Amino acid sequence: EFYQYWRNIEDAKVEECLALLTFLPMEQVRDLGSLKDSEINKAKEVLAFEITKMVHNEEEAAKAQEAARSLFGGSSDSNNIPAFEYPKAKFEEGIDLISMLVDAKMATNRSDARRNIEQGGVTVNGTKCTDVKKIFKLEDLDSDGNLLVKKGKKSFIRFKAGV
Repeated sequence: EFYQYWRNIEDAKVEECLALLTFLPMEQVRDLGSLKDSEINKAKEVLAFEITKMVHNEEEAAKAQEAARSLFGGSSDSNNIPAFEYPKAKFEEGIDLISMLVDAKMATNRSDARRNIEQGGVTVNGTKCTDVKKIFKLEDLDSDGNLLVKKGKKSFIRFKAGV
């Protein structure tokens, strides 16, 4: 989320943030700040990476960058997407989607989760889910043992079964 916050900053603020919050040479800052339209996304990616690197570390910044690329760039590698693990037994008995959203802090409470589902704001493994009573079991996990849940446009989590 930290990386994504900086990745989604408004276009007009990119150059200012690069200048004030990173240690990049000013020439590079000006070059990145002069990018327009879809090209500005390159500058936003640099900004997000540099700030995340300073606050966390380079390894975490690289993980966040890869996760964002896999989610928004169409890559199929989901290993860097944040994960929430339930015991395998929990998936064997079944877990309702509302509880999953609340447990993973994708919803503030059950009412919030229900509202998001009913309004079509939740997708599971790429399929919109509007059934508030939906139960997920082991057989619903993908071939990698994951259940990728997306809330809204930019909030993702990978549910998986532990031991």
